[in-house]
Amino acid sequence: MFEKGAYVIYGSNGICIVQDITTLNLTGVDKNRKYYLLKPVYASGSTVYTPVDMADTLLRPALSREEADLLIRAMPEIPPITITNEKTLENTYKEYMRSNSCTAWVQLMKTIYLRREKRILMGHKITALDSRYFSLVENTLYGELAVALDKPRDEIKAYIASFIDTISS
Repeated sequence: MFEKGAYVIYGSNGICIVQDITTLNLTGVDKNRKYYLLKPVYASGSTVYTPVDMADTLLRPALSREEADLLIRAMPEIPPITITNEKTLENTYKEYMRSNSCTAWVQLMKTIYLRREKRILMGHKITALDSRYFSLVENTLYGELAVALDKPRDEIKAYIASFIDTISS
């Protein structure tokens, strides 16, 4: 069970803080069932309620500072996804996003980045699908890393780049 004040990852809402553990006083809702009241860190005004008894499948603890550092160190070694069928590309992207795994998100970012570079070299535009999922995975991953590293989200990309440059030099 997560405590009030804990940072968690909740699906496409990304990093959230457990603001409360409460019951809901709504018609048709079990008055004894406990819910986490989650506040997405980067979506002000949003509130999410999710049942405590479903938390194992819906939530995971956010990365610690140490775990974030280890992930960033491992990024150069994390392979991109092997795309075998362009027709199922969106389903593959969705599967990696839903995995709730930072490693899978890095794989997805690398895959889309490499696809984008290849298209640009061929004189083509970036696909809307790639653009949409790159933005989604970037915001989700960088949001979690920002909280773990206690840095502004907009500084995470440069932080990762400088860190990787340092270890590869």
